[in-house]
Amino acid sequence: MPAFAWWELGHETVGAVALANVKPLTRTAIRALLAKQALLETPTCPARTIEQAAVWPDCVKRLGDRFSYMENWHYQDADVCKPFDLKASCKDGNCVSRQIERQVKLLKDKTLPARERVQALALLVHFVGDLHQPLHDAEYDGDAGGNLTRTDYGFVTAPKLNLHKIWDGYLAERSITTGPSLIRGYPAEERARREAGSVEDWSREAWDVARNTVYPTDLGPDYCNHEGERRRGSLSNTQIEALVPVVRDQVVNGGLRLARLLDEALG
Repeated sequence: MPAFAWWELGHETVGAVALANVKPLTRTAIRALLAKQALLETPTCPARTIEQAAVWPDCVKRLGDRFSYMENWHYQDADVCKPFDLKASCKDGNCVSRQIERQVKLLKDKTLPARERVQALALLVHFVGDLHQPLHDAEYDGDAGGNLTRTDYGFVTAPKLNLHKIWDGYLAERSITTGPSLIRGYPAEERARREAGSVEDWSREAWDVARNTVYPTDLGPDYCNHEGERRRGSLSNTQIEALVPVVRDQVVNGGLRLARLLDEALG
């Protein structure tokens, strides 16, 4: 997987949406925990704010073996051409959905050392963001969540540009900066609708976005019936425009669902 899922802006926005929608007591608890971020002993990867905490799990990848055990926790590549099967893509709990559930439990446990709870907070904020990037939930023909599917992006035809990088960065940044800011308080009715369901439900939903939108837009509607050499995908400017609201919707879902989990753990 690439070093920066959703890149920085996507993760920061999910965290900021969550902070704008948690209960006041939860917000106070979040800030109190992040005030202890020095306990993480990662001065090159600070977590003083929820935005910094949101990218901390990617930042510490640069620290080598110290945090390498977390590498598989950022994704779960369920095959989009087969029925959804989370167990098959989440062996021994080493996947993003199970780690979200684990971090919530750790965050709730006030008997744990503060360092463990600060780390759990950063991991939870980040992993909920990862879960809502559809290519962290899916793969096609063993392409590692789109990393091996070379794709043109509008007029950009770089030889090594791949579908995952487009969704992590170029498309995410374009979508988040298009239209009104996503960082605001949302009405209770909308929050209730978006927050409903379990982590597994959210996993299946993101996988559906990959299966029904991400891959067919890039490779064509018959992509699962294709055999032979891996095809190069292509996203026209018209298709990119059509994907912007899809990405914005995923970011808002991630932020509001994260707010729900933080309220459950800290509120």
